Amino acid sequence: MKRFVPATLALSAVLLSGCFGFNASDFDDSPNVGPCPVAGALYDAARVVEIKGAERHENVGFTGAIEGVRGFCRYIGTNPITMEIEIDFAFGRGPKADGLSHSYPVFVTVTRRDRSILAKERFDIPVTWPAGMDVVRLTEKVPGIMIPRANETVSGSNFEVIAGFDLTPEQLTYNRSGTRFTINVAPPATPQ
Repeated sequence: MKRFVPATLALSAVLLSGCFGFNASDFDDSPNVGPCPVAGALYDAARVVEIKGAERHENVGFTGAIEGVRGFCRYIGTNPITMEIEIDFAFGRGPKADGLSHSYPVFVTVTRRDRSILAKERFDIPVTWPAGMDVVRLTEKVPGIMIPRANETVSGSNFEVIAGFDLTPEQLTYNRSGTRFTINVAPPATPQ
């Protein structure tokens, strides 16, 4: 499901000239001329925890975690790199979660490896929990990533595609503090 919608006029110009805007049907079975860009989650933005009150388990609202990111790309000759990613998410409802629905802001960026951001797009993922469930897992496909190359010697190894939750400064500080709330899971049965 394509989710990319230009967020600002300036970003629209970047996207139209570069990094987002192809269809998955553009893939064929010819071998790539080089490796795909690295795809992953930004560590500091790979989770989000809503806390209402003191930092205690009973005050946790909605949570989210990126559990994995996979990238698929295609490029031959002088063509740009066309890419899509799949992001695996786990979304939770803690004791202070209000309702059975919540929307999570997410971003995807294309960067020159370890240098600069070429394009960034933000979108929302709406999640609805079935009654009686506290965790929902889903995979989002993000097609339409197109990375221009200066010439045919430029490979995908020069780029990264990074995903994460679009966090507030407070949420980012919380993630960097190292505090972790985990889903309550029963320990495995001990053999007798």
